[in-house]
Amino acid sequence: MLSLIQIILLVLSIAQWIIIIHIIMSWLINFQVISLSNQLVASIWDGLNRLVEPVYRRIRQFLPDLGGIDLAPLVALVAIYAIRIILINNVSMFI
Repeated sequence: MLSLIQIILLVLSIAQWIIIIHIIMSWLINFQVISLSNQLVASIWDGLNRLVEPVYRRIRQFLPDLGGIDLAPLVALVAIYAIRIILINNVSMFI
C-alpha cells in the first residue's frame, strides 16, 4: 500500500511541475520572449495545453469571471499541495 501512495505522490509531483512549466511558458509567450511561430515552442505549448486544459476547464466552472485574470492554475496547484499534505499526514492509516 505504501508503494501505491508513493506512486500517487510521484504523479502529483509531475502534475505540479507540468502546471508550473505551463505558467512560466505562458508568461514567456505573453511577454514575447518566445514566439509560437517557432515549431518546437508551438509543439511544446500545444502538448502542455492538452494536458492542463481539461483540469483548468473544470476548475473555471466554479471560479467567478475575473476578466483577464485566470486563477485556475493557482487553484490546481493549491489542490495538488492539499492532496499531498493529506496523503503524507495520513500515510500511517494506509500501512
